Amino acid sequence: MTLSISREDMRTGILKTESEAPVSDAEMRQAVRTLLLGLGEDPDREGLRDTPKRVVNALKFLTSGYHQSLDELLNGAVFHEDTNEMVLVRDIDLFSSCEHHILPIIGRVHVAYIPNGKVIGLSKIARICEMYARRLQVQERLTAQIADAVEGLLKPQGVAVVVEAAHMCMAMRGVQKPGSWTASSAMRGVFADDPKTRQEFMSLIHHAPTFH
Repeated sequence: MTLSISREDMRTGILKTESEAPVSDAEMRQAVRTLLLGLGEDPDREGLRDTPKRVVNALKFLTSGYHQSLDELLNGAVFHEDTNEMVLVRDIDLFSSCEHHILPIIGRVHVAYIPNGKVIGLSKIARICEMYARRLQVQERLTAQIADAVEGLLKPQGVAVVVEAAHMCMAMRGVQKPGSWTASSAMRGVFADDPKTRQEFMSLIHHAPTFH
């Protein structure tokens, strides 16, 4: 099966296939079974008998963002509002999967924007982060996709996104460095152009809220 990804697909979050008949669940389960055999396991033993089905279901859930669109996700929750003060949603839980090893990426996202006549329902910002996180990802691309989505939807004066995450591909294998974490940022508009605005955002995301 070949995949066709256009710029519009990347914006909306929809992944289209050129094939009329995508790989079936049965074929995917057989692939997991083959992996178990290759690892020296017995896929017919009691503990592994249903593992291929569980793995396929889990992977479909963890990559469900490929089949979501921003329009469906927003459901009209963009509103006209005459304000130009920073809106910040911080400490959004992040659960994604590394595209190189399909191992977890776990962290948090901070998203801010300065409106230019339109605002978005606050929960929708978390939904946007979730949609892009539920794909096979690299952190740098995930950060940019969130920023570009908010910028495209609202045309604000500026957007800022910071992602802080731990990568299990570094903690569990390879260099095996548990406790390390990676920060990435994407700045658009005034956040890129105005150091004071950018510094205000950075100071807010690293200030502990009093209600925690």
